[in-house]
Amino acid sequence: MNYETIQFDVDGNVGILTLNRPAMINAINRQMTDELVDFWQKRHEDYEVRVILLKGNGERGFCSGLDLKDIQAMYAESPVTTASGTYHFQRRLSLMFRLMRSAPQPVIAAVHGAAIGGGLSFAYTSDICLASNDAIFRAQFINLGAGGADMGTSYFLWRIVGLRRAAEMLLTGEKVMADEALRIGLVNHLYPKEELFPAALKMAKTMASKSQLALQITKGALNMALNGLNYEDAVRVEDRGQALLGLAMTSGINTAIQK
Repeated sequence: MNYETIQFDVDGNVGILTLNRPAMINAINRQMTDELVDFWQKRHEDYEVRVILLKGNGERGFCSGLDLKDIQAMYAESPVTTASGTYHFQRRLSLMFRLMRSAPQPVIAAVHGAAIGGGLSFAYTSDICLASNDAIFRAQFINLGAGGADMGTSYFLWRIVGLRRAAEMLLTGEKVMADEALRIGLVNHLYPKEELFPAALKMAKTMASKSQLALQITKGALNMALNGLNYEDAVRVEDRGQALLGLAMTSGINTAIQK
C-alpha cells in the first residue's frame, strides 16, 4: 500500500512513523485508518525495525482526533445508516489501536500541541509518551455526544493516571495541560518543543541498541501483566523470558540477535 496520510522512515533500527495530515492537525479519517491498519499489520512481521517513534507532522499539533467532516461524508454516501455498519466502522478504528498495542516493537509517542480524542488514544496506547511543553491532552469523546469510553480509554487511562483522575477526564472532556499530564503520569518527560524529537529519537536509539528479542519479550511481559496477571503468573512469564534470553547469551546466539 502506498501511504498518503502517514509517512514511514527508518533510521537504523528505529522506525519513524509520522501522522501526515498537517492541514487537519493530523485528524484521523477513513484513509488514515486503513493505512495505519496496514502499517501496524506489517510491523508484526517486521524483523528489522526494533522501536517505533510516533509523531505528528506540522506545527499545530500531534493529532486532533477523528475527522468529523470525513465521518459526515461517509454517512452522506450511505444515507441509510445501520447499526451493523456503524459498529463495523468503530471496530475498524479500534483495530488500528489494537494492532499498535500488540506490535512487537516498543512504541514511543512524541506529542506536541493538540493530542485530542484519537490523539490522546495514540498517546496512552504507546509504551512511552514524551511531550513538549505546549502539549494539550483531552478525552474529547464525551464533548461530541459520544461515550467517554472509546478506543481503549476505559482500559488504559485509569491504569496510567488512576481511576478518579481518569473518570474526571472522561466525564468532563476538559483539557489536561502538559505540566499536569506529567504530574499524573500521562507522559514520561516534558521538553521544549524544539528538543522533543531529538530527545525521542535518542531514547528510541538507546532502546534499539538492545537485543531485539529482549525488547520483544520485555514488552510482552508488560502487556501480559497489564492484562491482569497475578504476581505468581507475572513471575512465571518473566522466568520464561529470562531463561530464553540467558540461553541465548550463553550459547552466543545473542550476538547474532543484536546484529
